[in-house]
Amino acid sequence: MNTLRDLYIDELKDLWSAEKQLIKALPKMAKAANDPELSKAFMTHLRETERQVERLEQVFEELGESPRGKKCIGMEGLIEEGQELLKEKPDPDVLDAGLIAKAQHIEHYEIAGYGTVRTYAQLLGAERQAQLLQQTLDEEGKTDKLLTQLAESSINIEAATAEGDEEEEETTRGARGRSEREVSRRTTVEGGRGGARGGGRGRSGGRAKETESTAR
Repeated sequence: MNTLRDLYIDELKDLWSAEKQLIKALPKMAKAANDPELSKAFMTHLRETERQVERLEQVFEELGESPRGKKCIGMEGLIEEGQELLKEKPDPDVLDAGLIAKAQHIEHYEIAGYGTVRTYAQLLGAERQAQLLQQTLDEEGKTDKLLTQLAESSINIEAATAEGDEEEEETTRGARGRSEREVSRRTTVEGGRGGARGGGRGRSGGRAKETESTAR
């Protein structure tokens, strides 16, 4: 890798690998999402990603290069983070908020990548390639803004409410447990007192009968 063109091709291969990995991951994210608008957003971005791969392949064709030969480790790690979130099995609303966070990590990664290769294309005088890459960069930016809108308008709010509900439920369970223990304690104490009173009456009765017998 001795020239800017070499670096440009290497970065393009990284993006092609990233997009191919994302095509496999997005349907799983859409299926896991509980909010229908979020699920729809993931599927819409899946179709966009498929077109983005086609644009990259057009760029490679113009360059006379193959997109294969490199695996994007960055995207692999981001997708693995999303899988770890699913394994945690969080509250549904919290899961949706987490999915948005993971998806925006991916979007920001891609925005940085496409911004870089677009600039390289411009410096190398490849204006058509720069336009194709800018088109994808614009799409990534719109997706990121849509995810932010979904998060701020409803999903993050619902996740915060879910946390409050959980705390309230925990408080209620604690109060109920204390109440049940108090009832049990009172029952035990009162039972003991009743037994003591019953025993006392028995002993007194016994002494009365003994006195009466002696008198006769």
